[in-house]
Amino acid sequence: MIDLVLSDVRPWGADPVDVLVTDGRIEAVVPAGSGAPARERLDGAGLLALPGFVNAHAHVDKSWWGRPWVSYGGEATTQGRIAHERAERDALGIPSVDSTVAVLRELLRHGTTAVRTHVDVDLGVELRGIEVVREAAAALDGAVEVELVAFPQDGVVRRPGVLEFLDRAAADGVASIGGLDPASIDRDPVAQLDGLVDIAVRRGVGLDLHVHDGGELGGFTYDLLLDRVRHAGLQGRVTVSHGFALGELPPARQERLLDELAELDVAWTTVAPVRSAPLPWAGMRSRGVGLGLGTDGIRDLWSPFGDGDLLRVALDFARLHGLRTDGDLTAAVELATSGGARFVHRDVHDLVPGARADVVLLDAENVPDALVRAPRRSLVLAGGRTVVRDGELVL
Repeated sequence: MIDLVLSDVRPWGADPVDVLVTDGRIEAVVPAGSGAPARERLDGAGLLALPGFVNAHAHVDKSWWGRPWVSYGGEATTQGRIAHERAERDALGIPSVDSTVAVLRELLRHGTTAVRTHVDVDLGVELRGIEVVREAAAALDGAVEVELVAFPQDGVVRRPGVLEFLDRAAADGVASIGGLDPASIDRDPVAQLDGLVDIAVRRGVGLDLHVHDGGELGGFTYDLLLDRVRHAGLQGRVTVSHGFALGELPPARQERLLDELAELDVAWTTVAPVRSAPLPWAGMRSRGVGLGLGTDGIRDLWSPFGDGDLLRVALDFARLHGLRTDGDLTAAVELATSGGARFVHRDVHDLVPGARADVVLLDAENVPDALVRAPRRSLVLAGGRTVVRDGELVL
């Protein structure tokens, strides 16, 4: 027998259907009013249905969520933020299971059911943050599926021993290892990239490289990375995070890079920060370059901002890129939902048979209306289990 029938919902604003769920996955999508027998029935009341949101770039281990307000301090540069975080995190108990659980619950409350999170690995915290995030994810009993990236926030080759910790994390089952500004942080891009690629190849993991460097320095970093992807056979396993320079380079340079990204199946994630250069999104889209949206850090020592609502990030993306038409606004929401499948290693993530039954219901006329208003999540199913009702968690 069917476990659950979610009746009378409008996937992506289409005609009403019933969604049939068995063993946490969508078994079938049938016309509304099918009357299929089931152990449980939920009335969707004609609400708009979207797949669960996929947060493709987060730092859930860094947050002080649930603690008294922490005022912003330190210097507003990448190196300044690193130094400030290292100086203050221990006094705040970061990383903390309780704060990480609190952040994951906020993500879930807003409809995020899968997250790819970078977890700090350095000479101070070593691999403790990875265990913290694993414990926090377990506390939610799979409601949010969490994929880990071991992330060297304090640099790689400039901190002898970090490569060994990344290697241990890869051996211990993280999906990817990360890197950070090989030129401006380590000041030795060849050594950082070669060390990371060696681990990725030997351990069979992905590589997710933060690149904040702008202009031609960022472009030079992309060139070095793509050359190694080609020669190491890492096609389809590499992501660039942030990558601000891509939107800053001259058009002809952008076009050449986009062709190479598509050829090597290198993906991109962005948090659509204000005042950053828009990405050449139309060119990425036409070439099929993977693009995911994320929240970045939420209330941490890098920034006091963030509420965990990925629909608002999609709205920021739409505004940054000047999107106006219904098709483009819908595409922005797709980036935050079905388009995020690759970043959490799902073959499919949508309201279709075979997908995990992650469903978000919203009181909205259509997808563009949902994007511009970001209404509360009326109902959230995670793996076929009701986890949010009327905007509030029920687990």
